[in-house]
Amino acid sequence: MAVAEDQGVRYDTVLYMKEPPDRAALEHLVSILEDPVEDLVRKDSKFKKLGLDPDDYVGNPSAVVDIILQHKALMQRPVVVKGNKAIIGRPKVRVAEMLRSADGV
Repeated sequence: MAVAEDQGVRYDTVLYMKEPPDRAALEHLVSILEDPVEDLVRKDSKFKKLGLDPDDYVGNPSAVVDIILQHKALMQRPVVVKGNKAIIGRPKVRVAEMLRSADGV
């Protein structure tokens, strides 16, 4: 958010833990994601505790959507959407680059 504010860009914040995206929203997100779809799933301690296999999500948008619907905390964040493009906002420099790009609108 600080990157957007520094550039004077208006943005909307989605509190996905309170209002999780539905299947249609997630399917749209993975369809415009410029990163590998499997990167949208956090491979953290919860992921490991659930006994999940990272290879199950490689190039598999349907599996990514399903696991995020089941365990919303596994969604990587922040996700930045501009026009018909989405990226995972790490590192922050990627957000700045996307917000500056004319073709990201």
